[in-house]
Amino acid sequence: MFSSRFHWDFHPNRLTQLLAEKRRAGNPILDLTESNPTHAGLNYPPDILRAFDNARGFDYQPAPAGSIEAREAISAYYAAKGHQVAAERILLTASTSEAYAYLFKLLANPGDNVLVPRPSYPLFDYLATMESVEVRQYPLMYHGEWSLDLDGLAAAVTDRTRAIVLVHPNNPTGSYVKRTELDALVSLCSERRLALISDEVFSDYDFAPDPHRAGTLASMTGCLAFAMSGLSKIAGLPQMKLGWTVVGGPADLRAEAFEKLEWIADTYLSVSTPVQCAARVLLDAGEQVQMQIRERCATHLSLAREVLTGSPANILNVEGGWYITVQVPRVRSEEEWTLELLARENVLVQPGFFYDFDSEAYLVVSLLTAPEVFREGIERLRRQLDGA
Repeated sequence: MFSSRFHWDFHPNRLTQLLAEKRRAGNPILDLTESNPTHAGLNYPPDILRAFDNARGFDYQPAPAGSIEAREAISAYYAAKGHQVAAERILLTASTSEAYAYLFKLLANPGDNVLVPRPSYPLFDYLATMESVEVRQYPLMYHGEWSLDLDGLAAAVTDRTRAIVLVHPNNPTGSYVKRTELDALVSLCSERRLALISDEVFSDYDFAPDPHRAGTLASMTGCLAFAMSGLSKIAGLPQMKLGWTVVGGPADLRAEAFEKLEWIADTYLSVSTPVQCAARVLLDAGEQVQMQIRERCATHLSLAREVLTGSPANILNVEGGWYITVQVPRVRSEEEWTLELLARENVLVQPGFFYDFDSEAYLVVSLLTAPEVFREGIERLRRQLDGA
């Protein structure tokens, strides 16, 4: 009766089961996986809600690419960072997840494939499968810092590959694509007629400048490229449901891609009028939220390094984003580490295999967690490490 897209096992895993048991028993959980900024104790400026006190929100004027007013506000966001991005190259969606769905529809036929990084956010398999598209992985390598395995990526390309997905910076490794890597990717995409899709939702959260780091693909001209972002991360406003895609590349390909994306968007018309009317105010007010997130992540990264210094664990090099990856001794599996932390210390972390790390043993921790929770949770993690 149901489609073959739903091939996943929907039964809760052992960590989810134990967490549910703990919560039913009333145990206070120190959640070091929190990634929802609205649950992180941030101070949201009142201008955010006042932005919706606008009578134009009652006037429905459907525009497949989004209102020009909202797109100009996003164009101004890029201009403030030194990038000239015309509003006419910006297409609005309700989220980056929806943007992925649009792009997979645009670029791939059923049975085609897209390349995605490993390790990375586990949502790709779901998003691609819903569009009848196959996911093929290309490896990231770690030798004191993360880099793309360009040979491994090239080897993953097949005659049915349609796009290469970059997560810039990666989630959870926090690694940015470097200029030399991007040059190689552009050459490959131009030669094989592939598109580049750059997920840049965490791009504003770097810990330090790096002249070797590639910038946004919103200014790309060498191959067909799509740069995605949204209010969810850059303004800490996931509840506002506004994302966007900037279409770049050679003028002819860019124009055709944008026209087809408008056709797709016209089928759904998912972005609400009130959030489009409020876009400029939300972007401006969101800067205050972003500043808090940047400060918290930097403080928590420093604290984690301090607490874990001298322990059997190692925090892998991280350039940006909201997460750290903690390498722990392979005296037990990642699953056993996470289960024991939760069982003995009431501390919740994520195992590396959630993100397709190709070896053991890694734990992924969110830097966004409320300060009192983060400090206590990291100290308990240290205690568990010392007892291993």
